[in-house]
Amino acid sequence: MNNLHVKKGDTVVVNAGADKGKQGKVLEAFPKENKVLVEGVNLRTKHVKPKKAGEPGGIIKTEVAINASKVNPLCSKCGKGVRTKALVKKDGSKVRACAKCGTEIK
Repeated sequence: MNNLHVKKGDTVVVNAGADKGKQGKVLEAFPKENKVLVEGVNLRTKHVKPKKAGEPGGIIKTEVAINASKVNPLCSKCGKGVRTKALVKKDGSKVRACAKCGTEIK
């Protein structure tokens, strides 16, 4: 199965690794690799050559994808990373919600 519990645009909290406790927005999700790219998390230095004349080269910091199991969606009410559950609204649509307090996760 290639389903992830987080989507592009979600605000997440890192719960393991060197960046534990950091919050960031999911920039991209890679379901086949079970990885996510989170803004400001898992930064690596990259040496960049100038491509055109006049363009600067140098050393830049860039984000690298981390395993999706190391992040949890941020609940706006609880203020921390939580597990999610599916809630069915009255109109029949499913939404993700905090498993503890039931607040909808956007």
